[in-house]
Amino acid sequence: MSEIVISAKNIHKTFGKGETAQVVLQGADLAIERGSFVSLMGESGSGKSTLLYLIGGLDRDYTGEITVAGQDIATLDDKRLSDLRCRRMGFVFQFYNLAANLTVEDNILLPLEMSGRKFAEYRDAYEEILEITGLENKRRSYPAQLSGGQQQRVAIARAVLGEPEIILADEATGNLDAASGAEIMQVFRYLNQAKGVTILQVTHSAECASYSNRIVRLINGKIIDRSV
Repeated sequence: MSEIVISAKNIHKTFGKGETAQVVLQGADLAIERGSFVSLMGESGSGKSTLLYLIGGLDRDYTGEITVAGQDIATLDDKRLSDLRCRRMGFVFQFYNLAANLTVEDNILLPLEMSGRKFAEYRDAYEEILEITGLENKRRSYPAQLSGGQQQRVAIARAVLGEPEIILADEATGNLDAASGAEIMQVFRYLNQAKGVTILQVTHSAECASYSNRIVRLINGKIIDRSV
């Protein structure tokens, strides 16, 4: 039986209180096996990104149980949760969140520097991820000199340089044209199939979802699961 690397059980999430309270998740359950590529889909406002952020520990206001890489994130203090995110998870968002005043190389290396890790230990991984993302000739460029697809590839390189087990992607192709979006999905597919990285992506695109090996849908605050 495959190892479950992400587990969310009976997750409830409400925004606001009293008469203005908005219930988003109502007992959602999700189990993701190590090495899988899963797409989370649903209508706008269904809670897809909310569930992703809860799994990533970016929002800790929920009821239920979330376990990531064998750790119940509700039991972790801020330092341990930060360490889990830094060392075992990578995040890719719709907005690239690159530092405009830093080169491609400096943007990619920023998480290593912030976590106190030495570049020398990741030099080979850095060169490899530049090749995978097609950024070998862009390392000295600045974000403003790149296309949207190239900027998103920088964000992916930044997310995976530390060799995380899991990538959490929130509408990673949402700001890209179809051709650039397909390039990003091909990078994800390579990382999943060749490197064994577990990927959970939120997407509204059936085309993007087709790159995954499993689709789950959020309907009425609960997960509806099916394979593809």
